[in-house]
Amino acid sequence: MRLAQARAEEAIIRTHVDNALTFVDTLAEELSFDRAIDSYVRLMGITEPLASTVVTRVLVVLGRELLPATRASEPAPDEMRPRLRLSDASDRSKLPRRA
Repeated sequence: MRLAQARAEEAIIRTHVDNALTFVDTLAEELSFDRAIDSYVRLMGITEPLASTVVTRVLVVLGRELLPATRASEPAPDEMRPRLRLSDASDRSKLPRRA
C-alpha cells in the first residue's frame, strides 16, 4: 500500500513540476522565474510540504537548463544512490542461520 501511495504522490509532484515549468515559460516576458513559480503555487493552492517539494524540483530543472554543467566528472544523481536490495531482504535463504 505504501509503495502505491508513494508512486501516486510522485506522479502528482511530477505533474505539478511540468505544469509549473510551462507556467514559467509562458510568463517569462512578464514575470521573473521565481515570481512565476510562486504565483503557480499560490494559484494552484498547493500547500506545504508539497509546495516546497514542487518549488525545489522546478528550480533544479531550471538550473540544469540555465546553468552550464559544473564538471563532467561529477556523478549523476542516480549514480550516487546506493543500490536497493529489496529482494535480498525478503529472501530468507540468505539470512544467517541461528544455532
